[in-house]
Amino acid sequence: MLYVASTRIRGGTKREGDGKGRIPGTVLALGTVSLLTDVSAEMVTAFLPVYLLYTLQVGYVQFGLLDGLYNGATAILRLVGGYGSDRLGRPKLVALFGYGLSAVTKVLFPLAGASAAGIGGILAADRAGKGMRTAPRDALISLVTPPDRLGRAFGVHRAMDTVGALFGPLLTFLILAKLGSSPEPVFVVSFCFAVLGLIVLAAFVRERPVEPAARKKISIRRGLNLLRERAFRRATIAATLLGLVTISDAFVFVVLQKAAHVPIGLLPLLPLGTALVFLLAAAPLGRLSDRIGRWPVFFAGHVLLLVVYVTLLLPGGGYPMVVVALLAHGAFYACTDGVLMAYAGGMLPESLRGTGMATMQTGQAVARLASSMVFGFMLAGMALTSAVLALVVAMFAALVAVAFLVRKQASA
Repeated sequence: MLYVASTRIRGGTKREGDGKGRIPGTVLALGTVSLLTDVSAEMVTAFLPVYLLYTLQVGYVQFGLLDGLYNGATAILRLVGGYGSDRLGRPKLVALFGYGLSAVTKVLFPLAGASAAGIGGILAADRAGKGMRTAPRDALISLVTPPDRLGRAFGVHRAMDTVGALFGPLLTFLILAKLGSSPEPVFVVSFCFAVLGLIVLAAFVRERPVEPAARKKISIRRGLNLLRERAFRRATIAATLLGLVTISDAFVFVVLQKAAHVPIGLLPLLPLGTALVFLLAAAPLGRLSDRIGRWPVFFAGHVLLLVVYVTLLLPGGGYPMVVVALLAHGAFYACTDGVLMAYAGGMLPESLRGTGMATMQTGQAVARLASSMVFGFMLAGMALTSAVLALVVAMFAALVAVAFLVRKQASA
């Protein structure tokens, strides 16, 4: 049987917010860190399609490889970050290192110039930082939150994170509109927001010290043994399988721009639609997952992603297509991003919370890396509609397989 997290921490001390229905202060502080960091990250994410496809004129295959690297280079380092935070008993310290590494990369991008290899290396370092920080951050959230409110806590955190996702593309759009397509101003402003996030993390996020005796019991073998537990193993396999049919946001926006015939200059604004829906829906859907079960909400999110893919095939295009696709895309993230970690947090022991979460996240990261690479080759070798149609079929098959795989624990 998997461990079900207690509502209290060692020594009988209550978790933050116990009995009051409030979101713990640590969660709000981490939400502020993520807000500032996401302004920084989404400025770069919004700029990369324009920079790579239209400024540097890279092909779809190269774009797929670079974008896959950007989203999948976190894979192994998620495990390193999760295990390191558990072993050291200092998730905040590991998270600080990860956030700091990502911040430094923002001032290195202009130095790479038009070198695809240089950009790829910097993207890998940026995502390595994200990989190091994600599991420790999510472990901090789960450790200070009562189990029956994990969905809500992660929803609020992700909503705050998404405020940054809203402002990042908007800032990029304004900078490009005022200063032209030169990359330096975008990356410098991005760096400044990343540094602000580091300051908030260092000054305002608290962590609970872990007893040395408990840390000595942490080992790689114990972390791997988590996969022997049937429920956790099936959930990890299912999340990985769905990751294989989840193309990156950049590809969604590029295909949507082409299918709907949206002007290229508006491409950096498309993420705003997804982010706005995510912002409005993350907390309510997190609360819903606490009531009806986190796995059903997570699964429903991928049904919405299937809606996005089908929308990209609709004839006529135009702005109605954009609205429908972005509504479904934002709702997909609201149903999945924090909900999966809330689901995992309820079945993992406190001493291996970071390792377990990182294991599940790693499966997704590796799968999405492969997905972006394959979809890039598909776009290069076949018509856009044919590539999207193949994606629709693959997503439907994955949903059917996952429904059978996790059917007995859907209410967990």
